[in-house]
Amino acid sequence: MPQNFNEDDIQYMHMAMELAREAEAIDEVPVGALIVRDGEVIAKAYNLREHSRCATHHAEILAIEEACRRLGGWRIPNATLYVTMEPCAMCAGAIINARIDRVVYGTADRRFGAFGSLIDLSALPLNHRPEITGGVLENETRDVLSAYFKRKRQK
Repeated sequence: MPQNFNEDDIQYMHMAMELAREAEAIDEVPVGALIVRDGEVIAKAYNLREHSRCATHHAEILAIEEACRRLGGWRIPNATLYVTMEPCAMCAGAIINARIDRVVYGTADRRFGAFGSLIDLSALPLNHRPEITGGVLENETRDVLSAYFKRKRQK
């Protein structure tokens, strides 16, 4: 995947990593997401699947829900979603349905990634195709996840 990211992408990915660390602090898989529109963070979230006991409470879904509430509708045009790990098929579908223009993620997810690693929903002939940028702070985002799962296996 081409490395078409800029300094703003790095700054926002650092913010997403802070959210991931908040998730990790409450023993959730450390994934953080935020949505930016016109230079303003309009939504932010982290995984809450374990605490809520709800399969859909991934960081991306929660951020999309917050953005929809804030904007007063289900479409989130002219926005970029930043997330520390490549979205899964459920999250990729929600991103496409919300009409988010761009997705920037940190580390690829070879097991569940739906924007190029395992499958690529953005390549399907759908009515909306977000621009995908992967690998922003890839090592840092991967290391946070790897350390979390290593600790979980040791318990």
